[in-house]
Amino acid sequence: MKKTLLICFLVIGFCLNAQNYTEKDFKQTVSQINNAKTENDFDNAFQKLSRYTSTKPTEKWEAYYYAAVAMYLKAELQLKKAPSQDVSETNALARKYGKAAYSDKQNNAEADILLGLIALQRSQIGGTDAKNDLEAASQFITKAEPNAQNNPRLALLKAKFQERSGNKANAEKQFQNALKAFENNASSGSATWGRALIPSMN
Repeated sequence: MKKTLLICFLVIGFCLNAQNYTEKDFKQTVSQINNAKTENDFDNAFQKLSRYTSTKPTEKWEAYYYAAVAMYLKAELQLKKAPSQDVSETNALARKYGKAAYSDKQNNAEADILLGLIALQRSQIGGTDAKNDLEAASQFITKAEPNAQNNPRLALLKAKFQERSGNKANAEKQFQNALKAFENNASSGSATWGRALIPSMN
């Protein structure tokens, strides 16, 4: 009996240790997104994060979410380098993982914001229905607002929406709001991705 209990405790201890290691490694991979500079950096982060969608023991939505973020930011980098580049596959992959994050955790403002940004990005790509994508982005803004009052990525989404709608004055105001929100959240430990998308931060 004592031997069985000892084995059980050892197995439980091993599982907890493995879970801690997985969470630590996951957080390190997420931090790589904030420091990524090249398409290859984003691809590497995506490969690791997509594996966590099946191995992360808790909060799997985060693995889907950050995998989507990696692909969204990769597409943004590609568009910055060459605005006419076809990023439809990268955008579609970001959308697929973003939707999975939302499916895994309903009423998720961060997923709503990300899906709104992905829809706006899609509206830039030739061959898509830009009007429907802009409408989708507007709906994601409305859904996210009640639960993301001081979220810098919500301000960023609003800025990009205004910019895409041709309202440069409102876009600039929202970019400034996003910058202030990023500065205010810097010490809170919340997600910091998206700051580099503010024009003055490039």
